[in-house]
Amino acid sequence: MKKILSIFLIITILISCNSQKAFSEFDYSYSKSESAVSRYENLLIKGNKVLYSLESKDKKTKKKFKISDTELQNIEKVLSENQFRKILEDRKKVYNKPSIILTVKMGENSGSKTDASLIMAVDQVKWENSVEVFQKIIDNNVNNAK
Repeated sequence: MKKILSIFLIITILISCNSQKAFSEFDYSYSKSESAVSRYENLLIKGNKVLYSLESKDKKTKKKFKISDTELQNIEKVLSENQFRKILEDRKKVYNKPSIILTVKMGENSGSKTDASLIMAVDQVKWENSVEVFQKIIDNNVNNAK
């Protein structure tokens, strides 16, 4: 009996570790957190493959889809035009406000930025443009696909 229980435990651990793999390997990541209302939205892009998830008190959504090479090029173009890597964050933390984290793991724009600590006023438009390119992917592939 102990042997069967041990095997079951090992299999459970392996499955749970493997299920998180999609969340660790990505080129681009958009994460929106609204902790005051327990709402978390994630968009992970690896190549042309996209994993979208939304978790809130009353709703859980997961969706996989593909984006075109043109959309990928547009992401990189927008990030480059807005000098994503050079966007400055204000280091003063602001709590209980919705926040977005953009993470780029490839190319000349690689880096991670968040508006949880606000974005410096001089870079606010660049930040909004960078966020908008990911929001459009969500709108076009998730919100309009219902």
